[in-house]
Amino acid sequence: MSGFSENTTMSPSEYIKMRLDEQIDWYDNKSTHARKIYKRLQTWEIIFAAVIPLLSGYVSNHWLVPFAIALIGSIIVIIASITRLGGYHENWMQYRATCELLRHEKYLYLTGTTPYEERSFHLLVERVESIISSENINWSQLASSSSNKNKPN
Repeated sequence: MSGFSENTTMSPSEYIKMRLDEQIDWYDNKSTHARKIYKRLQTWEIIFAAVIPLLSGYVSNHWLVPFAIALIGSIIVIIASITRLGGYHENWMQYRATCELLRHEKYLYLTGTTPYEERSFHLLVERVESIISSENINWSQLASSSSNKNKPN
């Protein structure tokens, strides 16, 4: 037995606290995490890319310089591949957009602003759950399209 009876309902404040606020926090944390990783990887990619032209001026002076340039070039490819594979930029943008959309709905509801002039709790739930569901569908489609790209033809 699940512990819920058919007559169990959730009040607006319970829903906002237990569902909406938790989802806002989750998307906010995931967005922040993805942004940090993306910016770190991009920073290292920029630094390594900037070192190659600097080193290329010393190719004739030392036998190790061409090897260093090749190694740095490989590191750049690895960083770019990890960034793309992890989808950090896309996740950052998508999670941030979803977080802000959920916050927007919350504040429209709390202030009784259109479309919540009558504080329609059911409308809030419908809209919030639609946003969450839509984000989950988008993520699922992105994940399956990414895995299909990696499969051999």
